[in-house]
Amino acid sequence: MSLDKIKVGIVGGTGYTGVELLRLLAIHPAIELSAITSRGEAGLPVADMFPSLRGYVDLPFSDPAQADLSGCDVVFFATPNGIAMQQTADLLDKGVRVIDLAADFRIQDVATWEKWYGMKHACPDLIAKAVYGLPEVNREKIRTAQLIANPGCYPTAVQLGFLPLLEAGVIDETLLIADAKSGVSGAGRKAEVSALFAEAGDNFKAYGVAGHRHLPEISQGLAGMANKPVGLTFVPHLTPLIRGIHATLYAKLTKDIDLQHLFESRYIKERFVDVLPKGSHPETRSVRGSNQCRIAVHRPQGGDTVVVLSVIDNLVKGAAGQAVQNMNIMFGLAENTGLEVVPLLP
Repeated sequence: MSLDKIKVGIVGGTGYTGVELLRLLAIHPAIELSAITSRGEAGLPVADMFPSLRGYVDLPFSDPAQADLSGCDVVFFATPNGIAMQQTADLLDKGVRVIDLAADFRIQDVATWEKWYGMKHACPDLIAKAVYGLPEVNREKIRTAQLIANPGCYPTAVQLGFLPLLEAGVIDETLLIADAKSGVSGAGRKAEVSALFAEAGDNFKAYGVAGHRHLPEISQGLAGMANKPVGLTFVPHLTPLIRGIHATLYAKLTKDIDLQHLFESRYIKERFVDVLPKGSHPETRSVRGSNQCRIAVHRPQGGDTVVVLSVIDNLVKGAAGQAVQNMNIMFGLAENTGLEVVPLLP
């Protein structure tokens, strides 16, 4: 490895977002993997757990208590909620930049975060310093950030779908509806009855209707786009897919506007947001394995309701891919470095 490579550490490399991060970073031309931690799998070669990485990742998992991450340029946390906040302050003090793929730094109001995540925040003083890593909104802040709060999967699909409408002020921001569906990998790599094949296969269900922890994150982001509070009904669903999110978004128009032009002009310079031709219906399989968000905008029967269809791969643009996109911006690389992946079909 050349000396100018970006030295990368990954805390928590055994989950779905962790292995997706490894898949993308293994072929990234500008980085050097320095450490991949796992308390339960310390000493095990990464490729023994994930054979798909054989020949690409030669490192073993290291014990997080013994791993020296201070020599890294950037550390990704692909860990459950509540882990990154325990270690971030120390890493920042040592000059290491941090990208958290969990929710520890996403919500600006500490009391709201503690309510939805059910724990005391370990470093509330860092929340104000964290930059929310949605490049299509915060690109300039991301460039100089030391701490990135990588957005959630549902929040990414929903915010990118509503963004042009709220920025333009052409919808009633008090009546927003996000009807979103996710594959089972969104629940993480863990033993859970609801994620078993016999439970999730041949089935479709809503959950978290009374309140889902992504609701305050989405509402916070949409309010920033509208420059005022928003009224949002968010209903997530579990689908019998491994990966993918489809968000069907509804709003009431307050101005007569060329919606197709609005979306195309807003995203014309965005490499990872693809506005489809008028009348299109994006499919989750069209983004599988890629960092793309594909969007179509409709106005049924020419009425005052706008319907936006937004699809992403929850593990890539909804997690690991967006994290790599943020890293590229932070280190002055071309934004698509290591992310030019053609979606998988079939």
